Amino acid sequence: MNLLRALATVSGMTLLSRILGFVRDFVIARAFGAGIATDAFFVAFRLPNLLRRMFAEGAFSQAFVPILAEYKNTQGADATRVLVDRVATLLGLIVAFVAILGVIGAPLIIQVSAPGFSESPEKFALTVELTRITFPYILFMALVALAGGVLNTWSRFAIPAFTPVLLNLSFIGMALFAAPYFDPPVLALAWAVFLGGILQLVLQARPLARIGMLPRFDLDPGDPGVRRILKLMAPAILGVSVSQLSLLINTIFASFLESGSVSWLYYADRLMEFPSGLLGVALGTILLPSLAKLHADKRSEAFSSLLDWGLRLTLMLTLPAALALAILSVPLVATLFHYGAFEISDVLHTRDALVAYSVGLTGLILVKVLAPGFYARQDIRTPVKIALITLTATQAMNLAFIVPFRHAGLALAIGLASCLNAGLLYLGLRRRGIYRPQPGWTKFWLKLLAALIVMGSVLWLTAGPDQTWLSRSGSERIMKLSMVISAGIASYFATLFALGFRPRDFRRRAAE
Repeated sequence: MNLLRALATVSGMTLLSRILGFVRDFVIARAFGAGIATDAFFVAFRLPNLLRRMFAEGAFSQAFVPILAEYKNTQGADATRVLVDRVATLLGLIVAFVAILGVIGAPLIIQVSAPGFSESPEKFALTVELTRITFPYILFMALVALAGGVLNTWSRFAIPAFTPVLLNLSFIGMALFAAPYFDPPVLALAWAVFLGGILQLVLQARPLARIGMLPRFDLDPGDPGVRRILKLMAPAILGVSVSQLSLLINTIFASFLESGSVSWLYYADRLMEFPSGLLGVALGTILLPSLAKLHADKRSEAFSSLLDWGLRLTLMLTLPAALALAILSVPLVATLFHYGAFEISDVLHTRDALVAYSVGLTGLILVKVLAPGFYARQDIRTPVKIALITLTATQAMNLAFIVPFRHAGLALAIGLASCLNAGLLYLGLRRRGIYRPQPGWTKFWLKLLAALIVMGSVLWLTAGPDQTWLSRSGSERIMKLSMVISAGIASYFATLFALGFRPRDFRRRAAE
């Protein structure tokens, strides 16, 4: 499979999911507003969703895919199928047990995670009920993560990339059509989570059967492959926990600032998630299976060359996105959020956070490309050590920046820490001889710089003064922003084309 085409597929599905995510938020806000019911639901959904990110899609995938690729390449189909069966069985039993504990212990969970709710018995009871409905979601998503890891290893990227869309569709459908049949109506959102988890799991079944990897029950915790995966998961869980802890600490810092600081950071982060998800997550998804296969085959030159391809593609696509976010910060924030109670001062404060975030966008996405260079070699400890260093540096920068730059200082700390993380990962790969840059980087940088200068000039000139964006109507902003972005994209890629860049230069086949 062509990796460039795979990247387009995964990015396209991610874009669809993000768009539907905005529709979902709009529908939920319109149907339920903001109050006791929505507070209860968001708290109830937070823990299973966090566990999904940490264990199912995070630590498990990082540990499972490299071992699976090794089995597929070196031990044959029968041994690989046995591994999938045994991992799926043990994973399913463990997570099912956790889900049962979550359902039984829901009152204690809410008491710890939202102690303020205990002051309102009605709110507390509703949150407990919602938690008991949503908690099994972690079981469905753990199995979805396993299925996605298998399909990605077989270069079947489309279905795993599409599955998050089903959760958003479930939310939208239940909120629009089923809510009136529940008492209270917010229960429809909890059942939307349950239904969305089932739909995502069912969608994976047929593709797995087609490649002969639909899991069967086979419990053997002592299997060597299973034990290796469990051993790799321990540091992976720590690494994922570090990033979640960093976000939590930043929220705590922001809570001590003026009212609105948390919201300004949230809205800026929502804009950052678009390029981060479309490029970073997509690149990491398609690179890890191929890198793992190359490592299993001991093809070190091809391994280094694939990393080089990923780095060039990342820089070519991410640097213009970061520059555009900085230049078009006010147009973007005003067009998306400057309505109703979101005032001009909110636009400007969100602008400050977005510009600060944009400094680290390239580093944030590079981490998604560089870290798989370690994961594919079953080295999870090194990225975890670097993540701990980055966490410490982030908090030091928070303390240094929060007084002069307020909430924007917190965003800047995250951005610079992402660059530090990427830099340390890069140095680690170079020092170990894992990555050796291919020829032509100097010319690549010069051409990229020229295209960025042209694009930046076009965006600056066509966007005009920030003040005009604050006085336009919503429809005028949308039309103008579409024209400005189109002009920027056209100028950037036209310059690259004129300097000799061709799409065929970035075609790359997945490792077989």
